Amino acid sequence: MPERPVRWGILATGPMAAAFTQDLALIPDADVVAVSSRSEESARLFADRFGVPRAYRGWQGMAADPDVDVVYVATPHSQHVAATTACLDGGKAVLCEKPFALNRAQAASMTELAERKSLFLMEAMWTCLNPLVRRVRALLDEGVIGEVRSVHADFGVRAPAIPGHRLRDPAAGGGALLDLGTYPVSFAHLLLGPPDHVAAWAHLGGTGVDESTSAVLGYERGAMAVLTCSLASDSARGAVVHGTRGRIEFPADFYNPRTAVVRRDGHAPRTLVADPQTGHGYGHQAREVMRCLREKRTESPLVPLHGSLDVMGTLDRIRELVGLRYPGE
Repeated sequence: MPERPVRWGILATGPMAAAFTQDLALIPDADVVAVSSRSEESARLFADRFGVPRAYRGWQGMAADPDVDVVYVATPHSQHVAATTACLDGGKAVLCEKPFALNRAQAASMTELAERKSLFLMEAMWTCLNPLVRRVRALLDEGVIGEVRSVHADFGVRAPAIPGHRLRDPAAGGGALLDLGTYPVSFAHLLLGPPDHVAAWAHLGGTGVDESTSAVLGYERGAMAVLTCSLASDSARGAVVHGTRGRIEFPADFYNPRTAVVRRDGHAPRTLVADPQTGHGYGHQAREVMRCLREKRTESPLVPLHGSLDVMGTLDRIRELVGLRYPGE
């Protein structure tokens, strides 16, 4: 593999799959060689649109394709465990979209299978690989604002209620928490680790999934995270990290930020500006996958599997507290 491009398969044909494929086209040593969909027509249209050589109906054909090194799973999260399992069973490395699965048990089954087969697996939590987020994380580790005491993060997108849409469909894992809340929860875990205590409240809509959810994560050392997500209203999608000697603000889109402001006690504010973004910003995680494959790693040290399992555990606890269960659980 070090002497040739990494060959990607794309599982699903929706907007996320399209955006990721567009970003892969900007990476010289990445080749998209196959796409699969439940619909043969959808797979063929996607292949024609992006110049992908092979289109498969269903997952098994691509999972068995010897020319595919790694599969990007972009299905709705209710299908992540089945799609990822099929690819791992076929001997493929997998980059699986967030949230990793519907619950921790499903995510654990995926990681255990990858470990048994010595195959690479990673959750596509691009925030962990965003260069500006990583820069801020390094500054926090250096103590630039002292000890981190709280993290506040919000992700709100007004999504009109469309009958049958996956966002309001319990069978599809719908609701604000898994679709949007996974970002603030993952952000809090990235900076503070898994919590010792969780409190939560949600407004459940007519279909039984959460329209808006808030959670407070507590840590025995005295830190906390205050997190909100909503399908009912747009928000700045900002975040603030408070320390004992200052704070760092992400004014907007903390999950893929363009700026961050460092406010240290006794110092003038300093604005950190992200480098110009290439494509949609998904290339960082693609490059990390490719780096790990070339180094024969089975997981990324930057997005470790235990971290994804911890996040799923926190999401499970929040859902338990607000009374949100999905069919079959």
